[in-house]
Amino acid sequence: MSKFCIAFLFFILTNLVYAQYGASKYFDIKQDSTEKSHFVKHLGNGYLPTKYFNFDLRYLIKYNQYEALRTGLGGITTDTFSKNFKINGFGVYGFRDAKFKYSIGTAYRVSKRTNTWIKASYTDDLQETGSSNFLTDKRFFQFFEPRLLNISLFHKHIKRTLSIEHQLIPKIASEIEFGISNISPTYTYTFLLDNNGFNTFRLSTTKLALQWSPLSIFKRNEHGNLKEIKIGYPKFTIQYTKSYKGILNSDFNLSKLDFKAFHKIDHKNKSKSEFTLISGISNGDIPLTHLYHAYPNNINKETIFRRFSVAGINSFETMFFNEFFSDKFTTFQFKHALKPFKITERFKPQLVFISRYAIGGVDNIERHQGINFESLEKGYTESGLELNKLLFGFGLSFTYRYGAYHLPRIDDNMALKFTFNLTL
Repeated sequence: MSKFCIAFLFFILTNLVYAQYGASKYFDIKQDSTEKSHFVKHLGNGYLPTKYFNFDLRYLIKYNQYEALRTGLGGITTDTFSKNFKINGFGVYGFRDAKFKYSIGTAYRVSKRTNTWIKASYTDDLQETGSSNFLTDKRFFQFFEPRLLNISLFHKHIKRTLSIEHQLIPKIASEIEFGISNISPTYTYTFLLDNNGFNTFRLSTTKLALQWSPLSIFKRNEHGNLKEIKIGYPKFTIQYTKSYKGILNSDFNLSKLDFKAFHKIDHKNKSKSEFTLISGISNGDIPLTHLYHAYPNNINKETIFRRFSVAGINSFETMFFNEFFSDKFTTFQFKHALKPFKITERFKPQLVFISRYAIGGVDNIERHQGINFESLEKGYTESGLELNKLLFGFGLSFTYRYGAYHLPRIDDNMALKFTFNLTL
C-alpha cells in the first residue's frame, strides 16, 4: 500500500504543478506556439527533448516486486544529430536486487522512401514472464504504468538482435529480427524436457511481423518521409517467431504465431467504442517464460481493500497474477465510453463500460516444475465500469469476475481500483 500511496501523491503533485504553472516555466521553452506544440508532443510520447538527444521518461522511475525501486536514464539521438543514423540506450538500477541493467542500440536508414532501417542492439535486462510484444507496434507511453507495481515473475534476459524495418507499401509495415537470448528465471523453476531439467536456457530466434492499416492515410512530407497523417481503424498485426534447436547453441525447437486486431469507432454523439482481439498459438518446447498470460492485474491478497491498486489499460483486473498461463490463447475486450459529462469547463468525468473474455489451454503442464498455475480452457469472463478523470486524471473502476472461473468467496471476484488517464 505504501508504494501505491507514494505513486498517488507523486502524480497529484505533478498534475498540480503542470496545471498551475504549465510546462514552459519548468523546462524553459519558448512561448512560440509551434515550439510549445513540439515540446508537448514529445512529452506525451515520453520524451524530454533537447537539440541532439531526447531523454526517455520510461526509465526515470519505476517500481516492481522484484527490483522494488528502479531508476535510471535512457534516450535516443535526434534528427539534428543525424537523420539517417541513430543511437539509443538506457541504464537503470534496481535497489532490491542491487543490479544494474542496460541496453545500447544503433540504427541506420538505408532508404528514405521505404523507411528502411537496419538496427542492432544489445540488452541486459529483466522481462516479465508470459509477456509478449509485436515488433511493429508503435511506441506506447504512460505516465503511470500500474501493472508494473505488482509484477512478481521476471526472467533475466540478455539479448543480442539484428533487425530490418521496412515499409512494404504505405499501408503495410514490416520488421524482421534475428536474436540470440540467454534466459535465467529469477524464481524457482525447472523446465523438464527429454529427462533433462533446464533452469537456464538459450534461444536463437527469428521474428517476422507485419502490420496492416487498411483505412489509414499516408503522405510524404517535404523531406520525403512517409507519415501517417490520418489514423484509420481497424489495424491488424501478425507475427511469427521461430527457434531452431542447435542453431547457435539454441536449446529448444519452438514456434509462435501471434495476431492482434484493434478497432475504434467514434460515434456522432461523442461516445467511443473499442474492440481488441489478441490471439497466440505456440508449438514445440515452450518454457514458462515463453507461454502466454492474459495480462492479469490482481494482487494476491486476502481482501478486496488490500487488493486496492490502479487499473491497467487492457489488463484483466480480477485475474490474479500468475494464476493462468497458456500455450494457446485468445482474449477479446470491448470498451464503450459515453460522452464526457460536462460539469464545468475543467471537470468532465467519463463513464466507460468494459467486458473482457479469455480462453486458452496448455499442454504438458507437468513439464513446468516449481510453479503452480491453471489452464484457461473453460473461458474467463469479467465485466465492469470505470468513472474516469474525477481528480487530476484519477478515477475509479469496479470489475466483477463471473462464469466458469467464478470463485466461492464473493469479494474474491471483485476488483475495486483507481484509474489514471492524463492527456497533455
